[in-house]
Amino acid sequence: MKINRNKNSNTKFALLAGAAALTAFTSQSHAQSSDALIDKLVDKGILTVGEAKDLRVEADKDFKTAFHAKMGTPDWVTGYKLSGDMRGRFEQFSGDNRGFTDRTRIRYRFRFGITASLMDNLEAGFRLASADAKGIGSQSSTGNSLSANTTMQDNFTRKGIYVDAAYGKWTALNAGGWLLAATVGKMENPFTFTTMVFDPDLMPEGAVLTGGYTINDSHNLAFAGGAFVLDEESGTTHDPFLYGGQVLWNAKWTPKLASTLGVGAFQLVSPEQLSTNNVPYVNQGNTRSSSGILLNNYNPVIADASVTYTFDSAPFYTGAFPVKLAAEYINNPGAARNNDGYWLGVTFGKSGAKHTWDFTYRYESLGADAWYDQLVDDDNGAFYANSPTAGGKGYFGGTNIKGHLLKANYSFTDSLTFTATCYINDLINNPVYKGVSEPQNSALHFMADIMWKF
Repeated sequence: MKINRNKNSNTKFALLAGAAALTAFTSQSHAQSSDALIDKLVDKGILTVGEAKDLRVEADKDFKTAFHAKMGTPDWVTGYKLSGDMRGRFEQFSGDNRGFTDRTRIRYRFRFGITASLMDNLEAGFRLASADAKGIGSQSSTGNSLSANTTMQDNFTRKGIYVDAAYGKWTALNAGGWLLAATVGKMENPFTFTTMVFDPDLMPEGAVLTGGYTINDSHNLAFAGGAFVLDEESGTTHDPFLYGGQVLWNAKWTPKLASTLGVGAFQLVSPEQLSTNNVPYVNQGNTRSSSGILLNNYNPVIADASVTYTFDSAPFYTGAFPVKLAAEYINNPGAARNNDGYWLGVTFGKSGAKHTWDFTYRYESLGADAWYDQLVDDDNGAFYANSPTAGGKGYFGGTNIKGHLLKANYSFTDSLTFTATCYINDLINNPVYKGVSEPQNSALHFMADIMWKF
């Protein structure tokens, strides 16, 4: 009986290994199905746990061999990951000033990328994204650095696709509680500061070191530091760069109570090269000359903190329910006045998983020269009736803004989320242009989004 059992097991093993390898080669979803089949055979006692483990190893080995042969990829490529999202947006602007034109627009954002995992802890990836062109003169065909949205307009014209990310990464250390990685190219923002400091769609270009240290099960440190190119000037050696770093302490005091505390600093080199004639001009707020040249230096220090308490449950919410109190402060010693900013806020819940939601309220005040206005949230803005800058009259995000943010998310499924966002803002200081100040700068910006992730 024992011999027959081994013979039958070996036969089942060979048949299932071949089937699993074939389905794995066909598609990832089929590979997941074969895993489910193996689990079912273990549950029914047909396979032992050890046999199931060997079967998966053999199937993975056959899949990799077949994949490399089919795709013609070198042996050091260990896997690929495809990802992306599609977002539809309804957007409304309105204001109190009689010169403000209430407007509505409908937009979409599509992003698609691939990440290749390589041997020796290496990774390379790229992502494409839709976007409207944003620039002047020679920059007229470039995409908007703060947005991948495309506006539905112009009789159904074909729309632009831009390189949203292109990077290489090497994780040099991941042992003994330490993590250290180097990334070069156009990448996801390595810093965790909020939209008061960096627009969420900003994809910086340069080189960065990221990492951390796990102190124990309750405490860890994370850090990031890098150098980024803001523009390339052919007529001078004084190219504008951005240098900066951040350190973050994450703590979990009890199963329900957690906190974060962070500090960072940045240095913008050669800001005089970032005139409105040299680079695309998206936001407003900074103090500039009549020709659009920045008149201050930007080397801010930033601190942020949060405390999160997780309740066991909440009405109309699936799972444990977190409540987060958070704040952030920025001060720029490179400017003599209007050089600081802050926000305070609370978030109830956390969306992302099926049937989960969150709601956020935040009050923010960001001085005109607290930070470089081309890097901050472009959705968080107010109305300029008499702007002396190249941006002109209209609704603009940037610095010199104070007001309220209300935001709600609801995830219908793990991949489908609805978001409603409302900014209610005013200018902190009304600019004076040709002896006329700007009255009634308040504005409301409302967005309703539906996003599919894949």
